Amino acid sequence: MQNPPLIAHVIHRLGVGGLENGLVNLINTIPSSRYRHAIICLEDYTDFRNRIIRNDIEIISLNKREGYDLKLYLKLFTVLRKLKPDIIHTRNLAALEAQIIAVAAGIKKRIHSEHGRDISDLKGENFKYNMLRRVVYPFVGHFITVSQDLESWLTRLLGISPERISQIYNGVDHDRFSPGLSSYCRFSPEGFFTEGAFIIGSVGRMEAVKDYPNLVRAFLLILEKFPEARNRMRLMIVGDGSTRKECTRLVRKAGASNIVWFPGERSDIPEFMRMMDLFVLPSLAEGISNTILEAMSSGLPIVATRVGGNVELVEDTRTGRLVASGSTTELADAILDYFTAPGLALEHGRSARQKIETNFSITTMINKYLDVYDQVLLQIK
Repeated sequence: MQNPPLIAHVIHRLGVGGLENGLVNLINTIPSSRYRHAIICLEDYTDFRNRIIRNDIEIISLNKREGYDLKLYLKLFTVLRKLKPDIIHTRNLAALEAQIIAVAAGIKKRIHSEHGRDISDLKGENFKYNMLRRVVYPFVGHFITVSQDLESWLTRLLGISPERISQIYNGVDHDRFSPGLSSYCRFSPEGFFTEGAFIIGSVGRMEAVKDYPNLVRAFLLILEKFPEARNRMRLMIVGDGSTRKECTRLVRKAGASNIVWFPGERSDIPEFMRMMDLFVLPSLAEGISNTILEAMSSGLPIVATRVGGNVELVEDTRTGRLVASGSTTELADAILDYFTAPGLALEHGRSARQKIETNFSITTMINKYLDVYDQVLLQIK
């Protein structure tokens, strides 16, 4: 019996992140009878690999060195020649050059996904990056974007034909991420979970593009204007990264360490979502946020910045609130609206859950990816 076609997924690094979470969901859910998978990490991988439940997935680390690493291309070429994948699927700018190596290795079916941009190129207008894209993009057979915003950027700024692009939203497991009661974590700061506490929460990489210091500043601004809020209002940011130290410093300076909690990276995110009353994402840029989808699926109202794919997920005044990125006062005002009107939070949370069940299921996402993979395999070149 012939083996199913093999897809080689090339990514920068397999660790905690939205792109990586989407890839794991894809691999875990696509029937093994349809496609096999291999993951090639240009750098390395972490324990996040344990999220993969299939035991037939090869994960290869190329251990890219800092800066320009010429040997990386030879290692990638060797791996691709050995694997002989039917399709190569690269993701984001960091893995884009692998498309050229795939051409050299004789791989004819080539897909590239755009999942979002980082702090160094918030609007996708960086001249050097776009020069690289214009050089490599002609070698890509088909594109996938996770948001309409990214699809528009590819067509408008980089001149990619709409026929070469499929826009596929990330899906969320709405059984795993569901509303419900949660046991408050015993490792939280003493007095954090008090009776009637209102938990403002977020989950994500604490990197500059997520702008978590601004969420901390908004929280502290509310406490400054309404000192009585200290009795009930709490802030919890789950994740780790380079801005965690700055967030911790701001909290300590304000004397709020007992009502702000940074649990670090966690694997039990559904439980942490159930501890929250409001989910906030203060990003400067986004593709499609998996954590927003997971929070909506958990029945939470959302406060998010009006950037990237956020506006495609959050319906202002129905499932949450959209605010300007970088605006501490707007963010604080939106949070305060929910804190002072718990009925509104419940109403918007129910609407958010309904939207997930209707439009953002894992099944819908998988079927659309399968359509792309099947069509690419059938293309004659």
